[in-house]
Amino acid sequence: MPPRYRACPMRRVMMLLGASLPSSTVCRYEHFQTDWYKRFFERLRLSGPDQRKSWEFAAVCAALEERGMLRAGRTGLGFAVGREPLASYFASCGVSVLATDLVDARSARWVESNEHATARDVIHYPDIVDKAGFEERVAFRSADMRRLDDELGIGSYDFIWSCCAMEHLGSLQKGFDFVRESTRFLKPGGIAVHTTEYNVSSNTRTRSRGGAVIYRQRDLEELDHLLRMDRCGVEPIDFDAGTHAYDLNYDEPPFGLPGRKHIKLKFFGYVFTSALLVIRKG
Repeated sequence: MPPRYRACPMRRVMMLLGASLPSSTVCRYEHFQTDWYKRFFERLRLSGPDQRKSWEFAAVCAALEERGMLRAGRTGLGFAVGREPLASYFASCGVSVLATDLVDARSARWVESNEHATARDVIHYPDIVDKAGFEERVAFRSADMRRLDDELGIGSYDFIWSCCAMEHLGSLQKGFDFVRESTRFLKPGGIAVHTTEYNVSSNTRTRSRGGAVIYRQRDLEELDHLLRMDRCGVEPIDFDAGTHAYDLNYDEPPFGLPGRKHIKLKFFGYVFTSALLVIRKG
């Protein structure tokens, strides 16, 4: 494994003490014990303390906060926001947000599972931000991640984000295309933060096409190379998937049974978890 993809020992110690979130990283159980995770779990009013989805939301916030993005005057663009609480939290920090989701017949499955946003009100969390602050700083519009519209605002945002969306575009390549295209909306020096599915059981075989794909280490390394053509790059990735019992004992269907942790899971014949990608624009 190339050295740039391993967190140095001192940085691992700092992270465990709650002082720092590693840059790009794979989800593992030790993260759930850190101050940064506990802090954002409370701020976002999350449920399911040992769940991948809670980790994704907390990790996105921690990465953006550490890089100075969550303060008054900043601007953010979110993709496939569903009903996540992030737009409300960013607004509570004084950030002006454009939240987007796909609003058409193809999104029916997400509507049924309560993961899809069709209007601004459904992403307002009044226990995170008051209505006046939310309405002042959050706008909503439909957007297709497969065909990004320049009207979203080329070069207009300090940061962009998505949570487990790029793997639902039909193929590994289409996820790459989205990540690369979306960097056009960043200002110079801006930050993109995405979470996606990461294969911990194979670096050769994976699910490469379909409604949900699973990225391997080799794929995420290739994404960094591709982004260099766009004057962007992925911050060093810590691929350590953990060896705690909760990292090794994966969940599997039927999910959500009492007593199970949902940090690693087995589906489609692979064991996988979430990964955080932090991308900088030159």
